[in-house]
Amino acid sequence: MELEAATTGENERVYIDRGHAERGAEGRFYVVFSDDSRQDRWGFYCDNCGSLDTAVDTMGRIECNDCGNLRKADEWDAAHE
Repeated sequence: MELEAATTGENERVYIDRGHAERGAEGRFYVVFSDDSRQDRWGFYCDNCGSLDTAVDTMGRIECNDCGNLRKADEWDAAHE
């Protein structure tokens, strides 16, 4: 699958891989690379609102900082709440 070029708020060229997605509560998160050879992973693209402004924590939770779309953590532990 071809990559889709996009530009960040800092005017950086990044590449969205729509063939590699994680399911969020409101829409999918697509993996984003900083190069078109898929060697350097940059972050995620929120398909719900079209934002590249996302955050990932050590538990694997992904959250869009613009619309709040959320992918829950891979593992849940009550100690982290």
